[in-house]
Amino acid sequence: MHEINETHDVNLRSWIESANAPDTDFPIQNLPFCHFGYETDQEGAAWSAVWSFGVAIGDEILNLVGCSKDGLFDEFEGSLDDVTKLPENLVYFQSETADTLLRFRRKLSELLREEASQELQQKVSRHLHPITNCTFDLPFEIGNYTDFYCSIFHATNVGAMFRPDNPLLPNYKYIPIGYHGRASSIVVSGTEIKRPKGQNRTDQDASPVYIPCKNLDYEMEVGFFVGKSNELGETIPIENAEEHIFGLCLVNDWSARDIQAWEYQPLGPFLAKSFATTVSPFVVTMEALAPFRVPAFERDADDPQPLDYLNGEQNKTHGGFDIKLEVYIQTPKMREENIAPHLLSRSNMKDLYWTIGQMLTHHASNGCNLQTGDLMATGTVSGKGKDERGCLLELTWRGKEPIQLPNGEERRFLEDGDEIIMKGFCEREGFRRIGFGECRGRILPAD
Repeated sequence: MHEINETHDVNLRSWIESANAPDTDFPIQNLPFCHFGYETDQEGAAWSAVWSFGVAIGDEILNLVGCSKDGLFDEFEGSLDDVTKLPENLVYFQSETADTLLRFRRKLSELLREEASQELQQKVSRHLHPITNCTFDLPFEIGNYTDFYCSIFHATNVGAMFRPDNPLLPNYKYIPIGYHGRASSIVVSGTEIKRPKGQNRTDQDASPVYIPCKNLDYEMEVGFFVGKSNELGETIPIENAEEHIFGLCLVNDWSARDIQAWEYQPLGPFLAKSFATTVSPFVVTMEALAPFRVPAFERDADDPQPLDYLNGEQNKTHGGFDIKLEVYIQTPKMREENIAPHLLSRSNMKDLYWTIGQMLTHHASNGCNLQTGDLMATGTVSGKGKDERGCLLELTWRGKEPIQLPNGEERRFLEDGDEIIMKGFCEREGFRRIGFGECRGRILPAD
């Protein structure tokens, strides 16, 4: 379990002034990792993009590869010099030396804190790049992607639409439900999403037709990346699950509801999900999230307890995360009228029925070999209240209750030109607020 230490001190300040702003997502107490590109002028040559590995601090990105070449990380075994993608770094950080990432976090905190010497500040400042001048790519080379279904409120709502008398299937409270998604169509925040085509059979009296999706939706999810892998045939005990998790990000699991309704039986999601999934560019580490741990979801008295392999005391007392999640929409008309994005819902990761530790342990319980850079997502994060529903399918109750927008427009599902903006952040008295940045995507028309 990751413990609270001096890097979480609420009074810790950075010599980078933007990191001290009360509303920044990236104070010195956060330091999320990213894969970013910046432009450099090399001895009069044309401007060209250079890709590197960095951390966000205030309104800046610190180039870790540059810092390493400048000798700032010489105390660490191994090297970052030739690395431009995170998976290789994860192998380094989450190696057999369990405290390597923690020591590296402490080193970054020392370099960036207000007390650093002027000489050190000047050395570090050479490797800072304004976020507004940077381009971001996927934080990992994602080989595999698994999407879970771990909000009991979401599962109950969706089940009630299709099975009013039996909204939750018998396995839900025993097993973290999930499916294998499509890794190749995962894109970074800001990538435009083309409306997918597929088979639609909303007219039950006619044959299906191949047309652009009519009921396009988003799903507000949290993702987590595998750092330390396991061998094929090797399981991961619940007590050790979090040793294999590097950090968390935001995920938008775009969903074509009308395509999904026709295709999902009997094998589950397929083309309705595989056309695109958007992730935020910043990975907030488990170390940074230590102050925001909460107990696992409190089950009803008549609910079954998790089976032994999913039932650890540490997971029960600290397996959840208090992460506030928000979803906004901005339509083309709102942009034209200079109307700010409209808040659709607020939810919280602590309301998930299953923890990320349980998801990972279950995933490997059959001996599945999880690999560095694999992405797993929680499924739609919804709460009890109507304003806590994490997708339009729930918010509009399958399109029957349209949402009214501030300029008089209404939405049942997403229309071309609509942009969805997701945000996530943690707040707790006595600690600095930390955030995840944004997860954005705008809908383009189908071909």
